[in-house]
Amino acid sequence: MAGPRVEGDGGIMEGGGQILRVSTALSCLLGLPLRVQKIRAGRSTPGLRPQHLSGLEMIRDLCDGQLEGAEIGSTEITFTPEKIKGGVHTADTKTAGSVCLLMQVSMPCVLFAACPSELRLKGGTNAEMAPQIDYTAMVFKPIVEKFGFTFNCDIKMRGYYPKGGGEVIVRMSPVKQLSPINLTDRGCVTKIYGRAFVAGVLPFKVAKDMVAAAVRCIRKEIRDLYVNIQPVQEPKDQAFGNGNGIIIIAETSTGCLFAGSSLGKRGVNADKVGIEAAEMLLANLRHGGAVDEYLQDQLIIFMALASGISRIKTGPVTLHTQTAIHFAEQLAKAKFTVKKSEDEEDASKDTYIIECQGIGMTNPNL
Repeated sequence: MAGPRVEGDGGIMEGGGQILRVSTALSCLLGLPLRVQKIRAGRSTPGLRPQHLSGLEMIRDLCDGQLEGAEIGSTEITFTPEKIKGGVHTADTKTAGSVCLLMQVSMPCVLFAACPSELRLKGGTNAEMAPQIDYTAMVFKPIVEKFGFTFNCDIKMRGYYPKGGGEVIVRMSPVKQLSPINLTDRGCVTKIYGRAFVAGVLPFKVAKDMVAAAVRCIRKEIRDLYVNIQPVQEPKDQAFGNGNGIIIIAETSTGCLFAGSSLGKRGVNADKVGIEAAEMLLANLRHGGAVDEYLQDQLIIFMALASGISRIKTGPVTLHTQTAIHFAEQLAKAKFTVKKSEDEEDASKDTYIIECQGIGMTNPNL
């Protein structure tokens, strides 16, 4: 491929791994050679971390591309993509780096491969600073499938901070084109459910305590719905290391899904973990949007690639979302607008409509 490299500034906006994920995925899809500089420039440990490296290497392998500058601590990479291929691809963070973030970077790419793909992702399944695999399976999956594709997510082994050791296998077939989505009608909450887990040496009582505290917290605001959070002891052969955490999901009459989640840390009591997840869910239900704050940025790349106009109603637009929009406009030339929602019921709330005229990417292989 001749032509100039697209330049990405890795130090702006979110300024972290997300810029790399969005820009390399788009570079791979669009066949645009890319250079990203000032990677994680403002962070306490600047440059690439192991989890970013495994994501970059995976994208390189997905399309037989060339990658330069990809080592730990590097603040500049160049990437030259080739043709995206399906088949089996493995990525291993070798740490508790998130398998969910590996999935975020690779999924848009393999949708436009020539044949079905199997992604074997190794690392942390329930890790800090990233979506938990339960969020990916229970919230991200049903919503992103509205773009007109399906995928299968098989959790082989759960892995926690600091060891990782988890493994998830994602299988999906390519598509010709993505359909646009419209997620603007929030509906009313009809169900609240979830799971609270303990793994390894942690006693089952911890799971029950997280549930009880979360339910008490939700009850203060939502009295008329049964809250069904299951306490779970992860089977020994399906979890590596020790961990505890909780995810709570609210489902609405129109099929919108919102979540709150939290992970236990050493020295933090179980009640606090349960309450943190419940409060996050309640905050996500207050803003009037139709997607929660973590789904926002994950949908942007799909909106940019879809054919036609997509709209999502959100609460306050996060920095991750602004970053994803910036790079989707710069690299894919999609057009986004972000406006305050004009519906009466949103007047008192911080509610926005993100609209995108997608580029209608078509799969050249199908």
